[in-house]
Amino acid sequence: MTNTVSTMKFPPVDEQMDLLEKGAAEIIRTSELRERIEKSRQSGVPLRVKAGFDPTAPDLHLGHTVLMRKLKHFQDLGHQVIFLVGDFTSLIGDPSGRSTTRKVLTRDEINENAKTYTDQVFRILDRDKTEVRFNSEWLSTLGFEGMIRLAQKFTVSQMLERDEFHTRFQNEQPIALHEILYPLAMAYDSVALKADVELGGTDQKFNLLTGRELQRDYGQEPQVVLMTPILEGLDGVQKMSKSLNNAIGIYESAQEMYGKLMSISDELMWRYWTFLTDLRQSQIDQMKADVASGKLHPMEAKKRLARTIVAGFHSEGAARTADENWAKQFQQRRDDVEGLEEVHIAYTDLAVDIDGRVRMSKLLTLAGLAASSTDADRKVKEGAVRVDGEAVRQTHIALNGIRRLTIRVGKRAKIAVIE
Repeated sequence: MTNTVSTMKFPPVDEQMDLLEKGAAEIIRTSELRERIEKSRQSGVPLRVKAGFDPTAPDLHLGHTVLMRKLKHFQDLGHQVIFLVGDFTSLIGDPSGRSTTRKVLTRDEINENAKTYTDQVFRILDRDKTEVRFNSEWLSTLGFEGMIRLAQKFTVSQMLERDEFHTRFQNEQPIALHEILYPLAMAYDSVALKADVELGGTDQKFNLLTGRELQRDYGQEPQVVLMTPILEGLDGVQKMSKSLNNAIGIYESAQEMYGKLMSISDELMWRYWTFLTDLRQSQIDQMKADVASGKLHPMEAKKRLARTIVAGFHSEGAARTADENWAKQFQQRRDDVEGLEEVHIAYTDLAVDIDGRVRMSKLLTLAGLAASSTDADRKVKEGAVRVDGEAVRQTHIALNGIRRLTIRVGKRAKIAVIE
């Protein structure tokens, strides 16, 4: 949809900035953002706020939603947000943070992933107020001549200033020519959409600033750039990633999502409050002060976080049920919990010895409750594993014909169905 409202009433600038600056790693420039907001208040015209997402994977985790959450903040304040699907730029592949060239996706893969992305984003944004665009709309019609004219505006030396390209050039690693086109294509998105503000992760800084430069060249006022940091996963160290087994998928069950959130450290909890909720920073700071003073127990603060996030992706009822089940399982030491995620495991995939016993490390990794066999063995030795309510400290267990097991590791639990 395209916004046609010209008489909007917006909150005061300081009130808007209080929400928009929350969790921002860097704004280029803050003074420009304040000026744009004041101008929109005076004119009644919303800012056009863009964030691009290349559909390079079929599903999203909470780390991907940090930018979507910031888009929502602009939307909640009355501005026009644009969810840009990079179906054309996905053909190139974003070189940000890459030491090698990305695998080129097929058009069918991109289209399938794009459909999944647009379905998932409306778990956060208001469907009726969001402008969804695909950059193939203008990039596929640009033509070879148009791309040549676009490439004339930048030099090879400017492209090699990009950290990833500079490092690969110095290390004599290949840089494909099509990769250099990526920041140009992304910058042209801002021109085509006449963006006032563009959001992106800190790893996107080069691309975002290229957009500012290209807008100037096209006679447009350069967009304000607002960057958010990369969110750490459950381990609190590495960035959230499904491949690192430290992610929370937004399609996961309410119980699984709740359990994973309760497993994070108290320190990481405050970052999740900042990046994954709509609370203002002043409210989060007050909660943190209450924990420091002893007025609020950190466990209760974490339960509030888990309920808030689960309710946003599922429902208030699902969040309450997950909360109650978690309390039964971990605070009351009960394992008869409804709503746990079921994981189906082929018996032939299990490491069964000659006595018919199953190796615990294999069972835990196949159930997704351990990152590796070494991690699983460590958790067993620590006494963190329970099967059907009984603590397990041995390396192998006998199934004795049982094909449905409730497995708990620390604060996470699943039902393993052996087939």
